Amino acid sequence: IRSVAVFEGTKGLLVLLTGCGLLSLVHRHVSDVAEHLIQHFHMNPEHKYSRIFLDAAYHIDDRRLLSIAIVAIVYSAVGLLTAYGLWNHRRWAEWLTVVVGGLFLPLELFHLVQHATWLKAAILIGNVGVVAFLVFVIRQSVRQSKNGRSAHGLSTGPNLLHKCLAVSAVAVGNLVS
Repeated sequence: IRSVAVFEGTKGLLVLLTGCGLLSLVHRHVSDVAEHLIQHFHMNPEHKYSRIFLDAAYHIDDRRLLSIAIVAIVYSAVGLLTAYGLWNHRRWAEWLTVVVGGLFLPLELFHLVQHATWLKAAILIGNVGVVAFLVFVIRQSVRQSKNGRSAHGLSTGPNLLHKCLAVSAVAVGNLVS
């Protein structure tokens, strides 16, 4: 469970940094910042992805930028909250992670089917593995509490998480091919 907490916490921190970065761009010329980033990283401004990035920067306004930043910060707060709860073995955090992770699976699958990349497949595999792992943990805990045993000391170590990730990888691999 703690490895899932670290995973969720890391995602939460990355999204929080992204949200704060977007927030810092409000009332600034985003296109100038985008051009500077393209030059700084020695990217070809005529490349397809550079053009998409620059086009988006030229057409975004402060209201939309603020909206995206707020959504990112709220999403990161949920991720950090679930990381805290998972780290401290809170049942609500397991459920919240399953619900939030499960809600994004169809969207991730749609994006993977539209244009398959290894990164999209890895994200989907990771999230399916986490959701499957936590569903197993919740079911095992419910079963043990019905039998009058403590839910602590469950066999939910790294081996089970690796098995869930392996099954997810096989399922996504079959879907992509």
